[in-house]
Amino acid sequence: MDASTLIESFTEFAKQKNIDRPTMIRILEDVFRTMIKKKYHSDENFNVVINVDKGDLEILRYRQVVADDAEDIDPNTQITLSEAKKIAPDFEIGEEVAENVSIDGDFGRRLVQTARQTLIQKIKDLEKELLFQKYKDKVGEIITGEVYQILPNKEILLLDADKKELILPKSEQIYKDRFRKGDNVKAIIHRVEMINGTPKIILSRTSPLFLEKLFENEVPEVFDGVITIRKVVREPGERAKVAVESYDDRIDPVGACVGMKGSRIHSIVRELDNENIDVINYTDNIELFISRALSPAKITSIKIDADKGRASVFLKRDQVSLAIGKGGQNIKLAGKLVGLEIDVFRDQENPEEDEEDVDLEEFGDVIDQWIIDEFHRIGLDTAKDVLNMSRELLIKRTDLEEETIDFVLDILKKEFE
Repeated sequence: MDASTLIESFTEFAKQKNIDRPTMIRILEDVFRTMIKKKYHSDENFNVVINVDKGDLEILRYRQVVADDAEDIDPNTQITLSEAKKIAPDFEIGEEVAENVSIDGDFGRRLVQTARQTLIQKIKDLEKELLFQKYKDKVGEIITGEVYQILPNKEILLLDADKKELILPKSEQIYKDRFRKGDNVKAIIHRVEMINGTPKIILSRTSPLFLEKLFENEVPEVFDGVITIRKVVREPGERAKVAVESYDDRIDPVGACVGMKGSRIHSIVRELDNENIDVINYTDNIELFISRALSPAKITSIKIDADKGRASVFLKRDQVSLAIGKGGQNIKLAGKLVGLEIDVFRDQENPEEDEEDVDLEEFGDVIDQWIIDEFHRIGLDTAKDVLNMSRELLIKRTDLEEETIDFVLDILKKEFE
């Protein structure tokens, strides 16, 4: 393989990988200088000139002319006067001779083939490094990829617009997600790792930042910075709370994010598999912020213990279950949003209410209906009916798991605290 063929094949391969001209020349020169070092043990007295457009290569070796009887002549850096005169008869001792080195004749077939493989490998390594740097700078941005493989562990492999591989792990998928090969998937670039020299681009659909970026895409005021998102907390696929603030008093941040008849937020909800999103007006007034975070429940009073990082919230009987929410989601997310552990207590303005019982159906927004139906099946219709029966007997008589029984008992006990 001659020099022009080697350069042309490398250049064509590099162009396919979108490698720029200066980088191609640098890689070529590095490889040829490595060849020179292997052959001559040094490249200090060599000059490599490459023209990738024409496929030309010129390697010049510079040697100093010495007397024929000089001692310890280094054939790589020195040439005898008699040998120099064969090149040009007017050379004299002390002058410098420049000679062309033939890649075909002087390096040998094996060394040239090694150089070709080295060039290809360097391009592949460079391609990986460029991919890593490209996506490292895009962490936190939304990207759309096409599903091309779903692995047995439910990990999804996607391709970007340049057919580069992206990874959406099962842990970063919304549990309701169901994708098939060929589907377009929107996610956020979560992190980029280099593992054994190969870049891994990890995506996420469960990250709070993904929801924040969806708001940026759908709400121009958020994108322009007129409205800022102060904090996002999520139970992916179930519920989320988003605290927003406007820097323009004329703009209602909640109304702008929701849109006319919910037009803006509906598209976000659909993207997140019908995740219930509460948009909350941020305030520095912590009591007011807690009250808004626990919406739709209406709070009677709040006591905050800043040292312990807790807030005690008092509500009327019919508001307790609303504050807690289904599976405790509402109070859990509200606590994360305001940065405090929230304890819910029933307001006891009228002590006589303590003796009143509560129908199980009133807990329908906290306890699944099928669980309530199971209690009805064994003749328990009110909260006190359930509380008056021992835990062991409840486990024995119902078809419910122990964890479910404990969850229900905890909810019902809080109702009468």
